[in-house]
Amino acid sequence: MRALFPVPVSVSIESTHFLSNATFTSLPLAEHLLQSLESLGYSQMTPIQQQALPALLEGKDILAKARTGSGKTVAFALTLLHKLAVKRFRIQSLVLCPTRELAEQVAQEIRRLARSQHNIKVLTLVGGVSVGPQIGSLEHGAHIIVGTPGRILEMIDRNLLNLSDVETLVLDEADRMLDMGFADDIGVILNALPADRQTLLFSATYPDKVNDLKRHLKTDAVQVFVEDAEQTEIEQKFIEVEANDKIAALKQLLSWHGAKPTLIFSNMRKDTQDICDELADAGYSVMSLHGDLEQRDRERVLMQFTNQSCLIMVATDVAARGLDISALPLVINYDLSNDPEVHVHRVGRTGRAGAEGLALTLVTPSQMGRLAALEDQLGLTAQWAELTAYPAKDGVPARAPMRTVMIDGGKKDKVRPGDIVGALTGELGLSFDQLGKINVLAMVSFVAVRNDVASAALKRLSEGKIKGRQFRCRFV
Repeated sequence: MRALFPVPVSVSIESTHFLSNATFTSLPLAEHLLQSLESLGYSQMTPIQQQALPALLEGKDILAKARTGSGKTVAFALTLLHKLAVKRFRIQSLVLCPTRELAEQVAQEIRRLARSQHNIKVLTLVGGVSVGPQIGSLEHGAHIIVGTPGRILEMIDRNLLNLSDVETLVLDEADRMLDMGFADDIGVILNALPADRQTLLFSATYPDKVNDLKRHLKTDAVQVFVEDAEQTEIEQKFIEVEANDKIAALKQLLSWHGAKPTLIFSNMRKDTQDICDELADAGYSVMSLHGDLEQRDRERVLMQFTNQSCLIMVATDVAARGLDISALPLVINYDLSNDPEVHVHRVGRTGRAGAEGLALTLVTPSQMGRLAALEDQLGLTAQWAELTAYPAKDGVPARAPMRTVMIDGGKKDKVRPGDIVGALTGELGLSFDQLGKINVLAMVSFVAVRNDVASAALKRLSEGKIKGRQFRCRFV
C-alpha cells in the first residue's frame, strides 16, 4: 500500500509530454554542430534537451533539475559552442563542476561536440593536481574553461584568470557543489563575472540551498524539472506493539533495515536520549537531537548524520521541519505524534528527491484512540503490518560508512573547501568518491571521509599544511 498522507512528492514530466521523434535538426544549431552530433550518433533529443535547448539557444537563463545521465551535458555544451566566436580568443564560457573527474568528463564531451570546428580551446582548471601546468596552459588562452570552484578561485586570487569576457556560466551538479561546501567560493566567482551573462544552473536534486541560487538568474529564466517517468511515493505502515516491547521492536526494525540512514522520532526529550543510549549500548551508530542541546552541538549532530558519519538519528520534532536530507530511506515513529500536521512532516522526511521512502509507526494498544483521531483529521485509513514482516538479520550492527575530521582552521584562517580537497586528493591521492561533505565555518572546518581511508586522511591533514599552515586535526 502506498502514500497514505498528502506528503509532497516531486512532480514528474512524463516522456509523453515530448515529441517522441524530436531531433537536433529541428533546432537552429550551427551546421558544424549538427555534423558532430551525427558523427557521434546523437539524433533524438532526451527530455531535458528538448525542454531546455530552445530557450538556451535564445540566450535565456535556466534552472534545470535532471538526474545524471539525462543528457544535460550535451544540452549546455551545445549552448556554449553554438554562441562561441572562435576568432575572438577570449574566455567566453565558464563551467563549474564539483569534482575533478566530472570536470574532465565535461571538458571531453565539449571537445567531442566541437570536433567539426577547428581551433576551439577547452581548458580544465581543477584541484588535486599540480597547478603549474595549468598556469602554463592558461597563459596561452582559452575559449572555454571547465573547472572546480577551489582551483578557479585560486586562479582569480592570483590574478591569473580574467573572466571579464565570460558570456555564459554553467553550474553543473550545483547541489553536489553546495554539499561540498563551495557556496562561498561560488559567490566570489559569481561576483568576478559580468552581470550581463547567461547562467545555466543544473542540479540532480532541488534542496532549498539550490533554490537560493535563483537570485543569480535573470527574471525571465526558464525552470525545467525532468524526473523519471515513474513517480515514487512513500510507503507507510503501522505496527502494533506493547509498550514494554517497543525498544526490542525498534532494534528488530533497524536490524532488518541494515546499513542505511534512519531517522527515529520520539515525542519526549528524555525518551530521545534514553533510546539513543540503549541503541548505542547495543552497538548502533546513533546520535540524538533535541532541544536541550546547545545550538553548536545540534549543528554537529545534523552534520554527522547528513554526511553519513552517523547512521541513525533519534530526534524530537525539532528535526521534523526544515531537515533536508536527500537520501533518507526510512523514518520510524517510535511514538505516535499528537499533532496530525507534525506526523505528516515527520513522514515527509523520507522519499525525497525521487527516492524510495518508507515510514513505520509503532502504536501501543493505549494509543488506538489517538490513531483513530489522526485518521479522521487526515482522512486516511491506516495500513497495518506485522512486526514479523521485518525480520532481524544476523550479525552485528553496521558502522557508519564515513568519519568526520575536524580541522582547527576555518574562514577566518582563509581556509576554503578547495584547500581541504587539494590536501587530500593531491599528495595523499584520495579520489573524490572517498570524500563526503565539507563544512567550513568561521573557526573550524569539517570533512567527511570514507572509513577505510579515515586514519590516513587524519594523518595527512595533521602532518601536512593547508594554506601554508599546520592545523590541529582530530576525529569528531
